[in-house]
Amino acid sequence: MATVKLLNCFVSPFGNRVKIALAKKGVEYEETAENMVAKGPLLLSSNPVHAKVPVLLVDGKAVCESLVILEFIDEAFAGTGAQLLPADAYARANARFWAAYVDTKMPECAGKIWKVPKGAPAVEEGKKEMVGVFKTLEGELGEKPYFGGDALGYADVALVTFVPWFLTYERLAGFSIAEECPTLTAWAARCAKENECVAKSLPDAEAVFQFVGGMRKHFGLE
Repeated sequence: MATVKLLNCFVSPFGNRVKIALAKKGVEYEETAENMVAKGPLLLSSNPVHAKVPVLLVDGKAVCESLVILEFIDEAFAGTGAQLLPADAYARANARFWAAYVDTKMPECAGKIWKVPKGAPAVEEGKKEMVGVFKTLEGELGEKPYFGGDALGYADVALVTFVPWFLTYERLAGFSIAEECPTLTAWAARCAKENECVAKSLPDAEAVFQFVGGMRKHFGLE
């Protein structure tokens, strides 16, 4: 049995993807909390290129970048639990496309909301961009329960870990994601209700907001 350790920060959408995947596979692991301001030596030595979470250490060997880690988990633990990526080549490519879309768009528009001073023009821009991203994702989801079809998959895991941040975006930018994007909101609720691996891997939304508030004060944004 491999020794598995996850370097993570509890609010990280990227690290929490890995928690979902490990839980879905039933893989036992140890989680080490990382301070993202004063980064620890294990994180710096395990991910010297980007120096960020998540890092998955399997028998001491480091795997970095969350989407890469998800695919690694699918392959390394193929004998346990359901696969995140579908077997069909086209469906697999489509899942990768939408996960990459999330990674390209979400950090950019989210950063304009919470990484700038309150009331800055970028906040309104970030809000509009985020709603546009969510509406694009709603178009892809359509009437399907999940992005890949009938079961939680790779693209769902890539996106759902941003859900605990929705409250923070709403409070800082003054809008309602539920009102703007009801289909996506229903999908988010379904992910947590129907998948224990999601429900137990996501942080409390209020805790995320309080964490972000502390970060904003630290960097003089409040």
